[in-house]
Amino acid sequence: MDTKETGLLDEIKSKFKVDGRVQREQRIWISTDGSKLMEVCKWLKDGGFTHLSAISATDWLKDGKYELTYHLWSYDDNILVTVKTKIDRKNPSIDSVVPVWEENAQIHERELHELFGVKFKGNPDLSPLFLEDQEDVHPFRKDFNWREHVREKFYNKENEREAVYYD
Repeated sequence: MDTKETGLLDEIKSKFKVDGRVQREQRIWISTDGSKLMEVCKWLKDGGFTHLSAISATDWLKDGKYELTYHLWSYDDNILVTVKTKIDRKNPSIDSVVPVWEENAQIHERELHELFGVKFKGNPDLSPLFLEDQEDVHPFRKDFNWREHVREKFYNKENEREAVYYD
C-alpha cells in the first residue's frame, strides 16, 4: 500500500542514502550521519517541515554516543519526521540547525548544551538557561553524580549538621 508517508520516506532515502521507516501513520523515523544532518534538515524545511517541535538527546553511555533526535512537523502534510543522528560522547559536537529553524532551534540547542555538554557549531548563544552559576556541570549525562556534586558545592564536612551527607 502506497501512502504519503512511504512516498516521502522513499524520496528521502533515495536523495540522502539514510536509514528509515514509517513508524505508523503520520510518523517517519530516519537515521543519518551527522555530516548529512544540515543537508537533510534544509531539504525537509524547504519541503514544508517548517516546525521544529523539539530536539532531544539520549545518552548511550556504554556506546560512548549521544543520539540527537530532531522532531519536524509539516502542517500541510500532517506528518512528523523524526531525524536521528549519533555523535561522539567524549567530543559532543555537531553543526547547529539555527540557520534552518532560527530562534526555535537556538533555545533547544542551548538546553542540550547546558544539560549534556553538546557543542552546536554555529549557534551564536549557548549561554546557560537554568544553571547560571554551574560551570561545566552537565546534569543529564548518565555518569553525572548529583550526590557528589551537591556535597562538593554546597556542604561542609566540618559542619556537624552537614557531616551526615558524607557517611
